[in-house]
Amino acid sequence: MFKPLAVLLSLLPLPVLADETRTAYFAGGCFWCVESDFEKVRGVAEVVSGYTGGTTVDPTYETLKGSGHYEAVEITYDADEVSYEQLLYAFFRSVDPTDAGGQFCDRGDVYRTAIFVTSPEERAAAEAAKAAAGRALGQQIVTPVLDAGTFYEAEAYHQDYYKGESRVLTRRGIKTQAEAYAFYREACGRDDRVLALWGDAAPFAK
Repeated sequence: MFKPLAVLLSLLPLPVLADETRTAYFAGGCFWCVESDFEKVRGVAEVVSGYTGGTTVDPTYETLKGSGHYEAVEITYDADEVSYEQLLYAFFRSVDPTDAGGQFCDRGDVYRTAIFVTSPEERAAAEAAKAAAGRALGQQIVTPVLDAGTFYEAEAYHQDYYKGESRVLTRRGIKTQAEAYAFYREACGRDDRVLALWGDAAPFAK
């Protein structure tokens, strides 16, 4: 169930007006999970999983290690329906921003958190949101605010993985992508950790 942020972030999608479309770039561990979370937000038109932050040109899932790239998402949203500040608020409360080594069960540089900004205004908003998150937790926030670079869209099978119907082999046998994702998210402890950190302020954790 959504917590108090539901006043700002409704589950009901609305059409995005082309002249109001903006983008935000977040890295929050497994991009399947970040995509799943932010596609629930009113005013968000699309979330694309991909790679950014590194130096390798045209990275692939298989070549991520050592590339400097993060698993990240590109969020396309209508600023008349949801503000960048609201997205930042939700982002910090959907991750563990105190963990410099990855997120939850996913360890390593690929799974670190980060905010990628495209303007001085976005940087100021991101730094303010980071400071507010630190005050709310009373802990050091290690999520960096970085200049956005090229965003590389991930392979097609990664897009909307959380609701996919293709069948995949898992430790529990043959499952749909949606079933495999649900098992992964629970087993990885994402929601448990987010709830332990943020409690009722966590907008997406169950």
